[in-house]
Amino acid sequence: MNEAILNIEIQEFINSNLNSEITKLLFKGSPFQQVSIQDITEQIESKNKCKNKLPTWFNTPNIYFPNKLNIEQTSSEVTANYKSSLVSGETLLDLTGGFGVDCFYFAKQVENVIHCDWNQELSAIVEHNFKILGVHNIKTQPSNGIEYMSLQVKPVDWIYIDPSRRHDSKGKVFFLSDCEPNVPEHLNLIFKHSNQVLIKTSPLLDLKAGLDELTYVKEIHCVAVENDMKELLWVLEKHYSGTIQVKTINLSTKGNQVFNFNLNELENLAPVFSEPKAYLYEPNAALLKSGAFSLISTKLGVEKLHRNSHLYTSDHLVNSFPGRTFRIQKAIPYTKNNLKNLQLEKANITTRNFPETVESIRKKHKIKDGGETYLFFTTLENGTKIVLDCTKTVND
Repeated sequence: MNEAILNIEIQEFINSNLNSEITKLLFKGSPFQQVSIQDITEQIESKNKCKNKLPTWFNTPNIYFPNKLNIEQTSSEVTANYKSSLVSGETLLDLTGGFGVDCFYFAKQVENVIHCDWNQELSAIVEHNFKILGVHNIKTQPSNGIEYMSLQVKPVDWIYIDPSRRHDSKGKVFFLSDCEPNVPEHLNLIFKHSNQVLIKTSPLLDLKAGLDELTYVKEIHCVAVENDMKELLWVLEKHYSGTIQVKTINLSTKGNQVFNFNLNELENLAPVFSEPKAYLYEPNAALLKSGAFSLISTKLGVEKLHRNSHLYTSDHLVNSFPGRTFRIQKAIPYTKNNLKNLQLEKANITTRNFPETVESIRKKHKIKDGGETYLFFTTLENGTKIVLDCTKTVND
């Protein structure tokens, strides 16, 4: 951590060059003897990555930014704030502190937070930033979180873990045992130091795989932001043996969408199919991740178009549906002439369980992106390829 970066003239240079081309700055070199141009451009790149993801850090003067990889790996403020609503008590121990965004929000709900990170420079950066942000109930500990925890005698109310996937793990399918720290391996030790554990994992983790590796799972939270699936949260409680609650939430500036259920509600459910009716529903990313495809029909009174499409329909509008809702204007078989008769120069196109891509459809039928029309290309349960000509509902 080069503290010279915090000098007033260097901070002014960084802020005045947030929109400058990095290659041009690198070519010119550093105008300051104490700081290299590489260090300056690293601050610029990292700060720019915080503009939308971490506005508190971006808008606060004298924040020191780590390399951009640390920013990419950290939680957003939106998801960190949601996580903080799940914890309370006197002490929380974060075994994998990182840039400290989660800790910042945990500190609003818990009296004392301990931030552990093996990277001593990152730990020093985080400690500096907490002081600048006026947070005084977080202790930074530059050490391996598991090792630090194992030396503690006094238990804590919560332990938080955000394991990172090891670089040598391959393929899109992975397990918690592929991550660092290896949570399943250390779970017995973790429960010796706290009765309550919160684990953040990538949305790529399969729910069944997570349940197979973990014990005492009480809740699973599927968290999306603006319909982009961001993270899975696993709430563990020592000796818990009750029903597992699955909570899906799409955090949005238009209003949060929530759909909750018990995991055992998914057992022995058969989907209900239908031809397109008056309305079309597309579940949000969090709900899709939960796998509650048949339960949606049962709970919300909507029917599926096909077992693999995850599109739903109904005669009457379901205002509470957690996703996008459309009014179906026409449902037509997929042919070149039928599309031509729609006389559309542009439309928003979505494909679900359909053999062609959006790009190929646009090219073949010369339809530009945009407009008020939404075309869904999909397959019905009887195998018919259709196009649904839709408009958004007023409440969407």
